[in-house]
Amino acid sequence: MPIIASLTQDGFDPESVRVLQAAFDAAWKTVTSSGSGFAVKGRAGLAREVLARRIIVMAERGEDDPRRLVDDALLHLATSMQFDGPPG
Repeated sequence: MPIIASLTQDGFDPESVRVLQAAFDAAWKTVTSSGSGFAVKGRAGLAREVLARRIIVMAERGEDDPRRLVDDALLHLATSMQFDGPPG
């Protein structure tokens, strides 16, 4: 799910799109640089979608602080996606 396409379809203004895209990029960079199992092939697509959707939901609720968006999205990912073993 490309976050930019979702953001423009949801009616966010260009500055909000920039902030939300930056929050998504920062969250994904945190996931990949941590060596997390969420970043491996077979899980990365779903993990990116979970992050993007959460950032959009929080923005729709009025959150506009990039750091809080990143932190919330990462926490949401960690608590909503669990796996037991290698990706399928």
